[in-house]
Amino acid sequence: MANKKAKGKRSLTRSRYRRNVRDKTTVNEMIKPIKVDDVVQINANSSVHNGLPHRRVDGITGKVIGFQGNCPIVQLKDGNKSKKIITHRIHLKLLKQIAKGGKNAE
Repeated sequence: MANKKAKGKRSLTRSRYRRNVRDKTTVNEMIKPIKVDDVVQINANSSVHNGLPHRRVDGITGKVIGFQGNCPIVQLKDGNKSKKIITHRIHLKLLKQIAKGGKNAE
């Protein structure tokens, strides 16, 4: 009888959670300022295991709708369904908003 395939939290993430050898996690990344209504992208930092989001939502963009303790609650769309993800702020990348109409929008 063959062994059963492992189906843990980090299975199938060999290339997704890979980091450069010289990438270091700094304190500034851990305490970066994130406010409500900020648009963020979920980028899992594999060196920090606290609040690691599921691999399915890695790379998806969402909006911060609140906080649970120090962890932001990110609302994102999965198809037509709205989902809330509670994750550590080190796994979020703040995106810059561009006003509609380009640079010269007034």
